[in-house]
Amino acid sequence: MVTQYKNLINGQMISTDEMLDVVNPANEEVIGQVPSCGEAELNEAVAAARAAFPAWSKKSIDERRAVVQAISATIKENSDELFRLLTAEQGKPHAQAQGEIIGASMMAGAQSTLDLDDEINEDSEERLSRTRRVPVGVVGGIVPWNFPVMMAVQKIAPALLSGCTIVLKPSPFTPLTTLRLAELIKDVAPAGVVNILTGEDSLGPLITGHPDIDKITFTGSTATGKKIMEGASKDLKRITLELGGNDASIVLPDANVEKVAEQLFWSSFTNAGQICVAAKRIYIHEDIYDELSAAIAEYAKHVKVGDGAQQGTAVGPIQNKKQYDRVLELVQDAKDNGYKFLVGGDHDPDVPGYYMPITILDNPPEDARIVAEEQFGPVMPLMKFSTEEEAIQRANDSEYGLAGAVWTADPDKGVEVAEQLETGTVWVNEFLHLSPFAPFGGHKQSGFGAEYGKEGLLEFTYPQVITVKKDNVPA
Repeated sequence: MVTQYKNLINGQMISTDEMLDVVNPANEEVIGQVPSCGEAELNEAVAAARAAFPAWSKKSIDERRAVVQAISATIKENSDELFRLLTAEQGKPHAQAQGEIIGASMMAGAQSTLDLDDEINEDSEERLSRTRRVPVGVVGGIVPWNFPVMMAVQKIAPALLSGCTIVLKPSPFTPLTTLRLAELIKDVAPAGVVNILTGEDSLGPLITGHPDIDKITFTGSTATGKKIMEGASKDLKRITLELGGNDASIVLPDANVEKVAEQLFWSSFTNAGQICVAAKRIYIHEDIYDELSAAIAEYAKHVKVGDGAQQGTAVGPIQNKKQYDRVLELVQDAKDNGYKFLVGGDHDPDVPGYYMPITILDNPPEDARIVAEEQFGPVMPLMKFSTEEEAIQRANDSEYGLAGAVWTADPDKGVEVAEQLETGTVWVNEFLHLSPFAPFGGHKQSGFGAEYGKEGLLEFTYPQVITVKKDNVPA
């Protein structure tokens, strides 16, 4: 029997007559059903969030902090149940799913320690001026399918800590774990403070255009981000957009091939490559290109692709049919153009599930679609470069600017190169590390605004300046 899940609206778990099927990408079987909400349910959720806002925003930050910490603890206490459900709907191996759940708990706990202190602008004999931070109001959060729990929590935690209330929409591909979490936390926050409702993609524009939502925080594609920005412009909603990336890694000639081969592999293929900051273009200096590309390809041959719930699986399926077909299209384009494959490139259409074998291309041209477009799948193009300046220019020649990495035996040289990359985050001799205390956001068409850290928290607030003239008190 397929389990039916409910939405959280105004402290109650509710359902709808029409339901949406949720499919396990490992076998294409329906594993759950969720409510298909529309304008009526959205209006109810927004009204609940609006009604809860005055009392919630007036609570002290320590009171709000306690609620965020309780959410963090609830996730941790139920992590075994949640990570197994996450694998079933998202496809990632159990170890990675467990990492996401525990990571979400830790991220919420860490963010709960942030403060919104007043800033003194002037304290003179003449006047006292200070800036305080006030919550924006009702937040609309839209979450993607690649890290559904982590990205839901990274919107809920700062929204609540700032004094906002929230209406959150999970992806229709991966709503189950988030709805189970909603059930677990429904009594942790006051009714209406957190509302989670599911629906088709058509629900997103209704959220963006809703007149009683004050801010949108969205993680997803650049194309959708542009539509959200357009919709939010009608009433000047505040927006935070964390969008696509075609993230480049640069491997300098002094890099230790034996050490970096495995790390470079996982910088691209963790979560089957479905990470906005995964390495999607790897530039390797010509002096070590042959040796390093061979080492990466050899390592790839020993990595098991399969059902994330099975022991030994290291790379799971692509999460949904639409993305699966897109990756197949990009790989077919590479074949049609005669590009060389070091590993992979073929798939078995008769095997159930959205499986794409690990695929590594050998030095395709810069204008190849597999290089110029964000793959968001288990595909890695390796490219050869001659000079440092050339590598930087090629890495920056993109409409995106989310993240990048530099690999070298000389950390100072790594920082020198990193500072020339046009991205919001650059790692030196590391990959995929995000800190709850450091802002994360993109340059160029990878979005704007920030998540995480103090800057991420401030995204949910307005500055309000209060100035008192000390020597002008009415008699």
